[in-house]
Amino acid sequence: MSQRFQKLTDLMAALRAPNGCPWDRKQTHDSLKPYLLEETYEVLETIDQQDRRKLAEELGDVLLQVLFHSQIAAEAGTFTIDDVLDQLADKLVRRHPHVFPNGSNDPVPANADQVLAKWEEIKRAEREAEGRPESVLDGIPQTLPALLRAYQIQARASRVGFDWGHDQAGFDQVLMKIEEEIRELRIALRQPSSVEGKQREIEAEFGDVLFSLVNLSRFVKVNPEDALRRAVNRFVTRFQYIEGQAAREGRTVRDLSFDEMNRLWEDAKRQLPASDVRG
Repeated sequence: MSQRFQKLTDLMAALRAPNGCPWDRKQTHDSLKPYLLEETYEVLETIDQQDRRKLAEELGDVLLQVLFHSQIAAEAGTFTIDDVLDQLADKLVRRHPHVFPNGSNDPVPANADQVLAKWEEIKRAEREAEGRPESVLDGIPQTLPALLRAYQIQARASRVGFDWGHDQAGFDQVLMKIEEEIRELRIALRQPSSVEGKQREIEAEFGDVLFSLVNLSRFVKVNPEDALRRAVNRFVTRFQYIEGQAAREGRTVRDLSFDEMNRLWEDAKRQLPASDVRG
């Protein structure tokens, strides 16, 4: 294992060397950002498609980005891949005292929720030790996709008690909140177009509807980012079915009426149910 990893780090260093690859030598932390994001999404897509063989390849591409950034940092004297590995190992041990005893008398977490609460407690202590401003919401990147960021923020707030109970009464409260936000959106939409700031208000109310739907996703244990991505993929698959049916008749979707497309859409839903459309 160590020999394979050393081979990778040596290859990365060779690519960045003066006689290495011009493209690799040109890259910076900033220029690599889109590639890291792209490779991460390709891993998610592969998981959705349940392609386990391809998953190994895509995880390798993510590892390449880690090695790339580490090599750039090493050249600048900032840190090395060894620092990355050491810090990760220390963090895993430090944040799992129930697995790696540290001499404390803290009770052992009884379930995953208690483990998560302990993890957050340790992170909070780390922030305090470093003199960083303390907030329950610290550490959630602003660059996350909006649905996922909303989900994470709500989950963090829930862990300190800012949440309805996860029982039938709490579930009803969540549904009532969604209905309330939809009513407020309707009111904003019905305002005369001459009202100043109408569009800003519509946007705000629409955002509140989405935020409340994300809250519902937590209660039904659905990741909203995954759910929306898969819904989009289902739409693409079914719309392409409509295109295929039109092509068989020597037509394009532009030649179809809305009623014709809608009939084909319902046919696609019957032939391609949600459970059969991966990703």
